[in-house]
Amino acid sequence: MRNFHRPGRSAAYAANGMAATSTPLSTLAALDVLRAGGNAVDAAVTASAVLCVSEPGSTGIGGDCFALVGLPDGRVLGLNGSGRAALAADADWLKASGLTRIDRQSVHCVTVPGAIDGWDRLLKAHGTWSLGQCLAPAIDLAEKGVPITPRVAFDWSLEAAVLAADEGGRMHYLKDGRAPRAGETMRYPALAATLRLIAAEGRDAFYEGSIAADMVGHLKARGSLLTHEDFARTAATWVSPISTSFAGHEILEIPPNGQGLTALIALNILAQRGLRRFAPDSAERAHLEIEAMKLAWVFRNRHIADPDFAEVPVAELLSDRTAARLAAMIDMDRALEANLALPPSDTVYLTVVDKNRLAVSFINSVYDGFGSGIVTPKTGIALQNRGSCFVAEPRHPNCIGPGKRPLHTIIPAMVRKDGRIAMSYGVMGGDYQPMGHVSVAVNRLIHGMDPQEAIDWPRYMPKAGTVVVEDGVAPALRTGLAGRGHRLVGTVKPLGGGQAIAIDWQEDLLIGGSDPRKDGLALGY
Repeated sequence: MRNFHRPGRSAAYAANGMAATSTPLSTLAALDVLRAGGNAVDAAVTASAVLCVSEPGSTGIGGDCFALVGLPDGRVLGLNGSGRAALAADADWLKASGLTRIDRQSVHCVTVPGAIDGWDRLLKAHGTWSLGQCLAPAIDLAEKGVPITPRVAFDWSLEAAVLAADEGGRMHYLKDGRAPRAGETMRYPALAATLRLIAAEGRDAFYEGSIAADMVGHLKARGSLLTHEDFARTAATWVSPISTSFAGHEILEIPPNGQGLTALIALNILAQRGLRRFAPDSAERAHLEIEAMKLAWVFRNRHIADPDFAEVPVAELLSDRTAARLAAMIDMDRALEANLALPPSDTVYLTVVDKNRLAVSFINSVYDGFGSGIVTPKTGIALQNRGSCFVAEPRHPNCIGPGKRPLHTIIPAMVRKDGRIAMSYGVMGGDYQPMGHVSVAVNRLIHGMDPQEAIDWPRYMPKAGTVVVEDGVAPALRTGLAGRGHRLVGTVKPLGGGQAIAIDWQEDLLIGGSDPRKDGLALGY
């Protein structure tokens, strides 16, 4: 239980349904759906659409999505809504281009947006509302205007120069040539019209109609390889989650091309090292988590790629033999040498559980703030830069290629115990996400924290030979890490954000938490 003398937030408790998102408007929109008779899938898609206008730097219809759907009977289904590179992005093109990497604001970092098709497939398979119904609140807000919340304003200010360099960025996402400030209202008439067309004509309007034509034409003028065929062939895929056992629970993640495998490898390493004997705020606990993530990251960068094009040895990487070998490499008194170059990212994660205990763990992103920084002037769509996660080394499994999906950072998670869903959760924040999944799992399943406490916990992560620490990391912990050879550095932005909803089957209650690092909240009824 938290100390009520200190600033903080209690976990949310409710019996019927609950939503946790990163802005108040999106949480409220999800609850409106649940109270009107919609289910958790309907509410999740509605909330994601609202986030496209309440937190547009982090997410949008120009991005991708992933979801885990926990059915009331305990089965968990995965949806991969990540888009692909152009069919023309072949080896001959790559050689002729002379590219040694895919720059984060190059036109070649723009992959086909997979989100709209992902939303549509989720609704058709497990929802009760139409895509048009779910888009209605976002359309209304885009037309009437959305007040900018403090964290959204802070992140937006860091992207002002990127937006100012683009015609569509200046037109749709700046206010008098600058980023909007907290409390100011932003309206998105072009995006509202685009969403209205999708609502009326369905996902085909986005991938085969005038919206697709606008995106393809705008990108082609900049030298993109993407064509009408690339958009028309877009299809989200249902996938079987991958999982591992940790602290008597099963942790489930989306398989590659997502990086959820990284979190599972790290949890397997920690399971070998007797984590329970260390206090939650101890240097020993933090050191073990940091070292486990360093080791897991090596395998992430070596193996994770589109499984349609490369074999990813998931079973071997999650084997007890691999976990034992990696765990033995950790010295409790000295940090491992590592140089993990981790780029920043902007993403939204949300989770919804309804009265029937249908649970949705959902994540949507344009990757960097406002993605590539390329915004279509006519349709108002900020296009993702997810293709920058490709490499340009032809022999690497994650090398850019025709119709290929890049390594993806956004990863929803779910926890199952005794055949029933125990928690739906996720931590946004690009490459921090596997570390965030580990931290929340350890806090909840080892140390018994409620979802809010587990998310609030001060954060740290290995990066480029250093350990990034938030301001909230205690001096004693900093001293303990530094004494083991970790080089600590601060961070301007906090590490990620997160949401979680746990299901208490004994009391038939939902318990939710929402990250104070963002503007949102968990709320139920």
